[in-house]
Amino acid sequence: MPGMNEDSAFGPATRIVHHAYTPPAGFVAPQPGVFKASTVIFPNVAAMRSREWKDKSGYTYGLHGTPTTFILEERLCALEGGLQCVLVPSGLAAIANVALALLRPGDEVLIPDNAYGPSKDLANGELARFGIRHVLYDPLDPADLAARITSATRLVWLEAPGSVTMEFPDLCEQVRICRARGVMSALDNTWGAGLAFAPFDLGGDGSGSLAVDVSVHALTKYPSGGGDVLMGSVITRDLALHMKIKLTHMRLGLGIAANDAEAVLRALPSIGLRYRAHDAAARQLALWMRQQSAVAQVLHPALPGAPGHAHWRALCGAANHGDGAAAGLFSVMIDARYSQAQVDAFCDGLRLFKLGYSWGGPMSLVVPYQLASMRSRPVPHLQPGTLVRFSVGLEEVEDLRQDLQQAMARAFGAV
Repeated sequence: MPGMNEDSAFGPATRIVHHAYTPPAGFVAPQPGVFKASTVIFPNVAAMRSREWKDKSGYTYGLHGTPTTFILEERLCALEGGLQCVLVPSGLAAIANVALALLRPGDEVLIPDNAYGPSKDLANGELARFGIRHVLYDPLDPADLAARITSATRLVWLEAPGSVTMEFPDLCEQVRICRARGVMSALDNTWGAGLAFAPFDLGGDGSGSLAVDVSVHALTKYPSGGGDVLMGSVITRDLALHMKIKLTHMRLGLGIAANDAEAVLRALPSIGLRYRAHDAAARQLALWMRQQSAVAQVLHPALPGAPGHAHWRALCGAANHGDGAAAGLFSVMIDARYSQAQVDAFCDGLRLFKLGYSWGGPMSLVVPYQLASMRSRPVPHLQPGTLVRFSVGLEEVEDLRQDLQQAMARAFGAV
């Protein structure tokens, strides 16, 4: 409708809705623009029928991508070394997206026994009802993984390190086994965040000859960095595999909010600085906790003697000028002589460490766990006691140490 904005025949509401002004091109700023849309306008019917969203050559509907989400996808690919990415509402949604795209009734999926708990719940619930079997394997024994792969196995989940108990597996050998057996591997790379190691270049030679097939990432953690965004990503390098995941993503109606994408885009440039700060603080506190008589064991991949430390050193030790990279998480086993009530009192007595799930944000967090409900097999590498996980934030390390000290003194007496 040429000249519609100047035509007084239209009422004010119509003139506002159909205003034809377009700002001039050429605006450039440090942060990309935020595009919010469900409906995307086409110039004509031919464009509506021909425009393609799958290869990011055009826009068709807000759920299928906007300039804002396309930019975030590409930057996440650059972070992890992938080529294609889809964005989902959470890290668990990323795991579900992969499972539903790649598995069908009669298939089998292998999951490490120390995996993220909701991933096991998904396998026990929806996947089981869909006729998909799951098998748990020992993450510290590659031979156990190899022995459990059958002709029905279609997917192997990997975690480095394991959720809560922090064992670091021989990830390279696990991927070699999957490749030799023709089984796809999917890694939960939230802890590594694309910084501790390169999931699509585990060999470190730039060839990509040793790589996982899929990397999922809970962007809720380090990419967001604020404890205020829920989001996940699924990153791949193989186009055919990506299209399977992307089409399932479309059919499930998965999408993210533009303002959440904006928040992650704003935080991404500082992820390396924040990750190193979390890492350095966590190591200091983990070493201090090792000296406390109430602590039977400290679980931190970068500490010599921790389960899987040699594997962490081999994969991550060359990063950060030889110091390695190890995120901001560690767990401890409180000595078995202390009751669950005392451990709970210790957690309740912390002032700076707050009780809360997740990690990677500015505030330090603590969660006590009941290990017996989390593992299906014996864990001889863990000392008897009660498991507590700490996520170290961005507070002053000495303040956090003093907080731990006062809470331990109150709960456990003179230690």
